[in-house]
Amino acid sequence: MSPRSASVNEELRRRSRERLLQATVELVAERGYEATTLGDIADRAGSARGLVSYYFPGKRQLLQSAVHRLMHLTLEAGLEREPRTSDGRERLARAIDAILGLTHEQPVLMRAHMAGILQAQGFVRCPEQQRLAALLRDTVERYGARDVDTEYPLLRANLMGAVFAALLPGAPMDAVKLRAELFQRYGLDWELGDPPVPVP
Repeated sequence: MSPRSASVNEELRRRSRERLLQATVELVAERGYEATTLGDIADRAGSARGLVSYYFPGKRQLLQSAVHRLMHLTLEAGLEREPRTSDGRERLARAIDAILGLTHEQPVLMRAHMAGILQAQGFVRCPEQQRLAALLRDTVERYGARDVDTEYPLLRANLMGAVFAALLPGAPMDAVKLRAELFQRYGLDWELGDPPVPVP
């Protein structure tokens, strides 16, 4: 039997890593961050425990990569849903709605993610985060920003602020009001994107 090619090995590694990321999303959403162990994640993914440490330096980095992957996939699905469009204002509205929608659907997961960003290790730069960043930068460009290098981090900060506000324990802000604030900030019509009901 001949040895596997480099491309086959690379594909197997990619799939193994993605199984770990998906298992992390599922388990943290079900149990919370503290109650989820790396062993649990490896078991759910059907992987050896050592593979977790091979791909990720720790649980916090694994969670951030997992959530960045989920955010990227959610954002991509929102931007490319039918009817497809290249209109920058519509795409920005869809991006805002995708992130706010994910926050509403996965509060435990997103709260754990945001808490992790504020830890000493801070923000993890990983392939999943880079794909998410590329989508958001493209959205800002299509929106027509004059200075993408300034406007992209501002959009990211505004979205992160909205997520924090929506998840703040004891004093969460209503998602409809957060959406209205972001849409006003970017001069977007309420009917763009995926407007919630009731409308303001």
